[in-house]
Amino acid sequence: MNILKSIDIALFKTIGGLAKELKLPVYIVGGWVRDQLLDRPSKDIDFLVIGDGLLFAESLAKKLGGAKVSLFKTYGTASIKYKDFELEFVGARKESYSKDSRNPLVETGTFEDDLDRRDFTINALAISLNEENYGELIDRFKGQNDLSDKIIRTPLDADITYSDDPLRMMRAIRFATQLSFKIEKESFQSIVKNADRINIISKERISSELNKIILSSKPSYGFMLLDQSGLLEIIFPEMTKLKGIDKKNGITHKDNFLHTIQVLDNISENTNDLWLRWAAILHDIAKPATKRFDPKIGWTFHGHEDKGARMVSKIFKRLKLPLDHKMKFVEKMVFLHLRPIALTKDEATDSALRRLLFEAGEDIDKLMLLCKADITSKNEAKVKKYLKNYEKVKLRLVEVEEKDHLRNWQPPISGEEIMSTFDLKPSKEVGMIKNAIREAIIDGIMENNYKEAFEYMINKGKELGLTHKSK
Repeated sequence: MNILKSIDIALFKTIGGLAKELKLPVYIVGGWVRDQLLDRPSKDIDFLVIGDGLLFAESLAKKLGGAKVSLFKTYGTASIKYKDFELEFVGARKESYSKDSRNPLVETGTFEDDLDRRDFTINALAISLNEENYGELIDRFKGQNDLSDKIIRTPLDADITYSDDPLRMMRAIRFATQLSFKIEKESFQSIVKNADRINIISKERISSELNKIILSSKPSYGFMLLDQSGLLEIIFPEMTKLKGIDKKNGITHKDNFLHTIQVLDNISENTNDLWLRWAAILHDIAKPATKRFDPKIGWTFHGHEDKGARMVSKIFKRLKLPLDHKMKFVEKMVFLHLRPIALTKDEATDSALRRLLFEAGEDIDKLMLLCKADITSKNEAKVKKYLKNYEKVKLRLVEVEEKDHLRNWQPPISGEEIMSTFDLKPSKEVGMIKNAIREAIIDGIMENNYKEAFEYMINKGKELGLTHKSK
């Protein structure tokens, strides 16, 4: 079977010619082969060299007119940027592991040794670029059958595969989620058995796989697999605490785990923004900690948006996620996520809309996406009503924004001008006047312009006993 027609044939012919010249057999292996068979776009191509992969890459770079080659001698790999593609070369190897480390003892190996160490049958496919069988698809583990049957399976014993490199458990779930495949029964049972081994993997690598699951078209499937395997409890225990339904006096509440992954799926239909998807995951994360039962109104989760926002940094730190503006964005989304929903339930005042615009700023559209995704219920009439009110609020926000320009609001009077006007140094009075101007604009007491704000500042200063410098 020849599938090389789908890419730059000249490149593969050049590599095949070099293999003959250097007497170093070479094969395309892994993900690119899999993706070609699945008709998925792929820009990364891995090459397996039976011999010195670094030497092969350096020689190829010269034949490609001095293409830049990056050598990673510690790992025995080299990469070349070619057109839109990332070409990676590695020498064939075999690996052995100790019980307490995922860092293998690496030795030079054969073609068969290298395919044996691959994680899944669908990633153990290879295409020869050698003269005697150029273009032949080599499938030692029936990976094509597993592609057709939509199965994730390890080439060798699953216990050894996962114990040797526990990150493969996350990868199995990631591939299953991205491809909408099932994990073969014995392989999944092995993940359950070896779940604790994930603790030897760095948080950065775990989060990298988790983010790929989150960015899939239906991430809820991945979270269900993570939960069923026992991995979720280990890597993200706050998420598992959302599971379950309590009943008291005949009153129940929704399962917040199932609700959360439904919200995640909902928002994934409308955005590929990883951090907005994280906001969907974390929007109700504090519900277990704030759950109370009130005999008059039933189950409550008062303040879960505030507590949840304060939990974000702890979760991000532990998972080694970025602690920069991305984290701050997620915190803001979690803190504000109830606000639009509250406005859909009642007739929203201009003042409430202005305050939401002011606090959400440039992120108002993303907040509204989160709000819409959060509308989940088995009661179709209730969902229909909320969605109708949601559309009304969206229109009202546009109207208020066009009139008051609060989306990216800058105060018409700066702190420096307040200090200059009243001959003040930085003090609480300056903050009080700034806040008063902001609140007056949000509440509609005055327009958002310099003239009215200046007059308001003078009057507020008088109330505080301050003297206007020009008098």
